[in-house]
Amino acid sequence: MAKWNGFSLRWYKKLLENDRILNALYYTIVIAIVAAVIATIIGTITAIGIHKMRNGKVRGLLLNINYLPVLNPDIVTGVALMSLYVFIKLEFGFTTMLLSHIVFDIPYVILSVLPKLKQLPANIEDAAMDLGATPWYALRKVVLPQIKPGIVSGMLIAFTMSIDDFVISFFTTGNGVTNLAIEIYSMTRRGLTPEINALSTLMFASVLILLLLSNLTANKKSAQKS
Repeated sequence: MAKWNGFSLRWYKKLLENDRILNALYYTIVIAIVAAVIATIIGTITAIGIHKMRNGKVRGLLLNINYLPVLNPDIVTGVALMSLYVFIKLEFGFTTMLLSHIVFDIPYVILSVLPKLKQLPANIEDAAMDLGATPWYALRKVVLPQIKPGIVSGMLIAFTMSIDDFVISFFTTGNGVTNLAIEIYSMTRRGLTPEINALSTLMFASVLILLLLSNLTANKKSAQKS
């Protein structure tokens, strides 16, 4: 039995041979990435639209609606989405879970992007267009680079919320589609094995490495600017 620094690697090998866990990991990562990307695009566009609204009452109403999925308990959102899919006769599975993750990710992206938009000078787009830029060019080359930190933060929050979600996924999944949260919940009823510990260790190590690389890249950029 292979060992490394006194720790058995047997459970890591069994993890790679466990089709159920690997299948759940696949759906978890795919849904989290796709939902985060789509939610970031929709959320950023929505945040820009809300920020540009001149009618304060309508803007306030939209912001209050945006707070609902954040403030509501997950079980309320999950049951509501499940009822909606039943009403429109949408088959439960990958599509319903993905749509659900996109729905509850979007408000977090909006709440991350809006503060960055409020920090922009009021006439920054007008100044760019006075210099010959088209509205699309001004948005792409002037506004988006300025709010990029908020967009990235919103995307990371959306990705994290999607990977961590259990309740909404539980109510909106279908046969053959599951994520790690649901799979671990199912395993607690049958009995947990160290394979889950091995998977958790690998995921923790992956996130730690990504954070270290991100910090190193940010420090290098700061050093180059200074």
